[in-house]
Amino acid sequence: MTQMTISATRVIDPILSTVAQGYKNSALIGSALFPSVPVTQRAGKIIQFGKESFMTFDTARAPGTAVKRISIGYGSQTYGIVDHALSAVVPIELLEEAQAVPGINLASASVRTVQDIMQLRLEIDQATLATTAGSYQAANKTTLSGTSQWSDLTTGVSDPLKDIEVAKDAVRQAVGQRANTVVLGAAVLKSMVQHPKIIDRIKYTGRDVPTPELLASLFGVSTVVVGDAISADEAGTFSDIWGKFVIVAYTEQSGLADMGRPTYGYTYQLSGYPFVETPHYDYTTRSWLYDVSDAVKPVLSCVNAGYLISAAVA
Repeated sequence: MTQMTISATRVIDPILSTVAQGYKNSALIGSALFPSVPVTQRAGKIIQFGKESFMTFDTARAPGTAVKRISIGYGSQTYGIVDHALSAVVPIELLEEAQAVPGINLASASVRTVQDIMQLRLEIDQATLATTAGSYQAANKTTLSGTSQWSDLTTGVSDPLKDIEVAKDAVRQAVGQRANTVVLGAAVLKSMVQHPKIIDRIKYTGRDVPTPELLASLFGVSTVVVGDAISADEAGTFSDIWGKFVIVAYTEQSGLADMGRPTYGYTYQLSGYPFVETPHYDYTTRSWLYDVSDAVKPVLSCVNAGYLISAAVA
């Protein structure tokens, strides 16, 4: 007899699961560096990329000789999907009151609240992975200090445009692709919009404030995103998740299924997740429980496709 797995015994609520799978918090930007790709296994090899695409091979072939071969992509590290679960508790009294008001769906609202919490956890994991200097080679990272920081607006030494160009060239030298994505911590943008060298470059555009779209044009990249998300510790102290970092990266948004080009990172998402189990009633608390489950893991598939600027501002 086939043994039932835990996942096979779960009864999934298809309507609320659609809410969970389709919901996205617009303040979270980790997917710009770690696009989500579905996987069918909870563990496996991380698909990474070597330099085969940029090497010179002798492709000439004499009649009757074997065709030369190369391997595209390899797995040198393993990944393990991390399971997450959280339950929203909705007292029956609140549910009854909400049902009396047209347009209020407390079940969907509860699922979205749980999703906010779980997506924030993923954003923290993605930011931690992207801003850990030890993951980068020496040529693909720098730490600014003193007058070189972009918050120095008076000495004329700091130069965000030059620093971004250095980062883009480092990525190109490493993987043969120009960086197409820049991630800015919220504190970095706050100083950057006041930087004289940025202001000077936009003065003929008719714009007073450099928006992310305008910065993308100045930097010569497709996308500039700002990490506005914050989190609070147990003491209730808030802090920026993306800190004072800048990440310049080449990201291939076509996803794992297309094998793409060497790309900075992925978020491995177990197929069918997230989902919401059929709500169940807890008689001890007279509440309905909405259990949301997810299974994800962000990974660096080609860290050389990224460049980290630490302490971009003071």
